[in-house]
Amino acid sequence: MPAAPPAAPPAAPPAPHDPYAALRVAPFRRYIAGLLTLILATQVQGVVVAWQVYAVTRDPLSLGLIGLAEALPYIGFALWAGHVADRVDRRKLTMAATLVLLACSAGLLALSLARPAPRAHVAAIYAIIFASGIARSFLNPARTALSSELVPRALLANSLTWRSTTWQTAAVGGPALGGLLYGFAGAPLAYALDTALMAVALLAFLRVRHTPRPRPPAAATLGRSLREGVAFVRAQPVLLGAMSLDLFSVLFGGATALLPIFADEILRVGPQGLGVLRAAPAAGAVAVSLWLAHRPPVRRTGPVLLGVVAAFGAAMVGFGLSRVFALSVGLLVLAGGVDMVSVNIRSMLLQMLVPEHLLGRVSSVNQIFIGSSNEIGAFESGVAAKLVGAAPSVVIGGVLTIGVVAATAWLVPPLRRMRAIPLADAGARAAS
Repeated sequence: MPAAPPAAPPAAPPAPHDPYAALRVAPFRRYIAGLLTLILATQVQGVVVAWQVYAVTRDPLSLGLIGLAEALPYIGFALWAGHVADRVDRRKLTMAATLVLLACSAGLLALSLARPAPRAHVAAIYAIIFASGIARSFLNPARTALSSELVPRALLANSLTWRSTTWQTAAVGGPALGGLLYGFAGAPLAYALDTALMAVALLAFLRVRHTPRPRPPAAATLGRSLREGVAFVRAQPVLLGAMSLDLFSVLFGGATALLPIFADEILRVGPQGLGVLRAAPAAGAVAVSLWLAHRPPVRRTGPVLLGVVAAFGAAMVGFGLSRVFALSVGLLVLAGGVDMVSVNIRSMLLQMLVPEHLLGRVSSVNQIFIGSSNEIGAFESGVAAKLVGAAPSVVIGGVLTIGVVAATAWLVPPLRRMRAIPLADAGARAAS
């Protein structure tokens, strides 16, 4: 009788999830330090600019024009910026764009010290914001693609979570700092902090050391290069559906541009309260992002994405109806928390489904969607508030966001059915 074959060795237990794996990579830690101070600076600046402009004009449309002044160059240069990010050293491009943002911060500081006539002050602010929109158009695809080069492919999902956590942490502290400094010490000190933080960000990016990964030869012409990025997005229904969902949900459901009106006229909490309102969504996002960092990637990705965007719309409806400051803050915290899940899923889709040599161009396509939803959404909010009032416009926008979720679930079945996001190996990604 033949001997029985030896028993197969027991399967090795799965490696425990290390929530801090990406942070153990030194270049990524320096990148995160630069990102933290960069976003802190822009958030401080955003609160002070919005309050200054509204204090002079008392016009909701003027708040929308801030978003439009940034959105036009941000979107207009986006595809070219993505092409550049895929051809040059992404670290150097990140530093160059940050240097321009530093100059814009210094310009706002100088303007606040010069004390020009109010209307001239507002026009100069719009001009500086326009210039910063150009810089951000080049910065975002460069820094997005750079972050993927700093960690091994296996740590990509973890690095994305920490990147989002850092962004949202800065978005909590920045508005609070901006509101408090402006309310108690005035604009010059707030802009001085903005400028100092931007300088620290530039130094942090300067200290990032890495060797760029080899990329396939770029397309011979700019037009062909841009078509490659757009064609890839069009061929990915899940990615295109997620981008479209973000575009229309934030276009209709965002209320950030109108927060000065809520702080001043509806809730009556002043610039200090405005800082709290601006920080509240990010506070919810930080809490959720820390939870996401300590657990494996989200499963049932598509249904979760649709569900959290619907919850975001419902929170915006509640915020528009609220007249109690604490309740309004709580609803913004909830909106930020569920939006963080949405941001995390969309970031993983972008970084995991896109070949690395296309990441700059596809990120630029994504930033057109994001820029349209955030900055043009701010303009839309200002127009809607002027026509029907701030609170009704937020309620209507929340309802429309829920409708967008239903339409996306019906029109994009692959997104509705999507479960885990597969991560192809680097070789497969480069060949795709």
